[in-house]
Amino acid sequence: MIKQPNSHNCFVCGVKNAAGVHVRFYETVNAEGVGEVVARFTGQPYHQGYPNRMHGGVITGILDETIGRAVNIGEGEDPSTWGVTAELTVRFRKPVPLGVELEARGRITRDIHHLFEGDGEIYLPDGTVAASAHGKYIRLKLDTIADAEPEDLGWRVYED
Repeated sequence: MIKQPNSHNCFVCGVKNAAGVHVRFYETVNAEGVGEVVARFTGQPYHQGYPNRMHGGVITGILDETIGRAVNIGEGEDPSTWGVTAELTVRFRKPVPLGVELEARGRITRDIHHLFEGDGEIYLPDGTVAASAHGKYIRLKLDTIADAEPEDLGWRVYED
């Protein structure tokens, strides 16, 4: 698997965000030959909703970023496009535990010039789907989203 970059302050992937989830993202190809983003993370007590369970908003954020990053497969540390969420529907199926390494997967299911759609899931250690999502994203350049350069955001591949 090829590791994707992280940033400094993003809630989902930020390596310097003390309250962040510190998700690590990788590119792979699934059994059907489709490019996917694999996310690995461990929820902490400050990500809690119900006792010992990850908050639904944190789950949603992880799914959103995992699917949105699928547009960057093959672009390395300097993506030319970024996926900006237009719509996201999440289905919560099972409680997501804290303190256990979990995996999410996301992929593009429909790609139309400036718009793409994707699906993603969060898996429990036994392979059960705990949450799933479908999203619509707009493909944009970073300079139309924020007034910053990727280097200024700490955007690079960090060692595990």
